[in-house]
Formats: sequence, structure tokens, C-alpha cells
Amino acid sequence: MAHFAKLDTSNTVTQVIVIGNKDCLDSQGNESEAVGIAFCQSLFGADTIWKQTSYNSNFRYRYAGIGCTYSEEYDVFLLPKPYPSWVLNTSNYEWEAPVPYPEDGHEYKWDEETQSWVRIN
Repeated sequence: MAHFAKLDTSNTVTQVIVIGNKDCLDSQGNESEAVGIAFCQSLFGADTIWKQTSYNSNFRYRYAGIGCTYSEEYDVFLLPKPYPSWVLNTSNYEWEAPVPYPEDGHEYKWDEETQSWVRIN
């Protein structure tokens, strides 16, 4: 089975579908993302945007879920950005706060207004 993520015009995943491996094979019998995309477009419309995603996260870093964003720059699927101030760590494609999480054994939540961690216990 092959998995494909449908993207909107801002590269946000709006749907993920599964298609048969045979629907991704080129004329030489090799799996091809382009062939899979063409198959998806034959089902949902030629103007739809698709990217293949890996259920086992073998490529594009993680399995695409609804609300994820496809980054053309890094060719990966990103989780939704939790806060406007957070930045992408390009070594692990995770969003990080501009201030490190305190490591003192207490629990904290992020306060975007003050851009700081607020202790909750």
C-alpha cells in the first residue's frame, strides 16, 4: 500500500489516502511517486496537489497527518507550529520554544504573551 497526502494551496495536509502499490508503478514496474500522484489526481481532480508519505516514516521525516504542513525547502512533513514565536529545529524538524524548557523537575506551560515558561506545579 502507498500513502498520499492531499495538500491545499498553502501546503497544509487536508486528507491522507491509501492506494494500491500497483497504482504507483511506472511502465518498467518501478514504484513512482509521479505515477501515484497522477492516479490520485485521476480520482480527485487534475488540480489537486499530492505528496507521497511513508506510514513508517522512511522518507519525508514523518507520516503526514491532517493539519501537518509539507515543507518544500526540507522535503518533510512538519507538525503544526504550536506558537508563532517557536522556531524550527532543522536537525530534527521539531518546533522549539525560543527559551529552553526548564529542567528542574517541575511542569511548565508556554506563555506566548511573555514568551516564557510558566510553572504549573
